[in-house]
Amino acid sequence: MKKRVNISSGSKWEKLVGYSRIVKVGNQVFVTGTTAVDDNGNIVGIGDVYKQTKFILSKIEKYLNEAGAKLSDIVRTRMFVVNITDWQEVGQAHNEFFSNIKPATTMVEVSSLIESDLLIEIEADAIIIK
Repeated sequence: MKKRVNISSGSKWEKLVGYSRIVKVGNQVFVTGTTAVDDNGNIVGIGDVYKQTKFILSKIEKYLNEAGAKLSDIVRTRMFVVNITDWQEVGQAHNEFFSNIKPATTMVEVSSLIESDLLIEIEADAIIIK
């Protein structure tokens, strides 16, 4: 039987909503929706979707490393943007991280995120292949 491991970032939202930053089952790693909020609760890149996207992907990479995975293990990303016309900036930042990995991906427009200054939220799925 494959063991389930929940990894927390310590965010206040995890306790309030009841979720884990990462859930790892066997060689599969699922990263919850991640926003451009730093460890002190401050929003990074207010008004700059490119900067927020880069920050989020760096944050996801950090969490993956904690779970024993790396960016190249990502097989799928999902991006939720509040303004779909920002797709080029988001796509540019995504490409900077994944140009050689090329995961399956989705980008959709949503009406809002949990804080009005958040412009994008990203989740990722990874499979660790040794």
